[in-house]
Amino acid sequence: MLTKGTEKMRAVTLLLVSAVLIAGCRQDMHDAPRYEAFEASSTFADNRASRTSPAGTVARGWLREDEALYTGKVAGQNVETFPFAIAHADLQRGQQRFNIYCTPCHGRLGDGNGMVVQRGYRQAASFHQDRLRQERVGYFFDVITNGFGAMPDYATQIPVRDRWLIVAYIRTLQLSQHATVDDVPAGSRAELDASTTGAPGSTPSAPASSAGSPPVNRPTEKH
Repeated sequence: MLTKGTEKMRAVTLLLVSAVLIAGCRQDMHDAPRYEAFEASSTFADNRASRTSPAGTVARGWLREDEALYTGKVAGQNVETFPFAIAHADLQRGQQRFNIYCTPCHGRLGDGNGMVVQRGYRQAASFHQDRLRQERVGYFFDVITNGFGAMPDYATQIPVRDRWLIVAYIRTLQLSQHATVDDVPAGSRAELDASTTGAPGSTPSAPASSAGSPPVNRPTEKH
């Protein structure tokens, strides 16, 4: 008959033997048998362990079927129209992204007089020059995506849709500095006439910048 001390010793011995056996069978995951990148292998006819993807394979999330959306071009030419409809909320988002990424060089009005330019950095382009006012929207998208001259690309920092929204806001800035009376909706024409002619009972108001829209230079009409 076994005593309590003998039973205890047997249990300890079994635990020790089990621990030794388990340690001897241990296989670390980082030591698992596998092929390293570019390692040779006799399994395949070309003796390469690394395999190339089948033709036409596209990584998940990287399908770029819409050429205009992802490049701003069709058949190598800059597109003239936006690849999706632009709503007022989109312009607000575009303004926010523009203020973050573009104003340091181009300024809040897009006149090329941003803070870093004022402090000695190379002069940035003004969006209000005739050449850029006449450029297609695809041109601006391409420049944001790939950079131009001293301007680096922003493809990594700014998602595709946000790049288009920035372009839409650039168009808004351009219109704000070159708008005419004919651009004012008919329903708002009377209000504009009253503010610019100082009609009785009205208070002339100067255009001002707000969080939702850029400043507008309103021309006056001669009656």
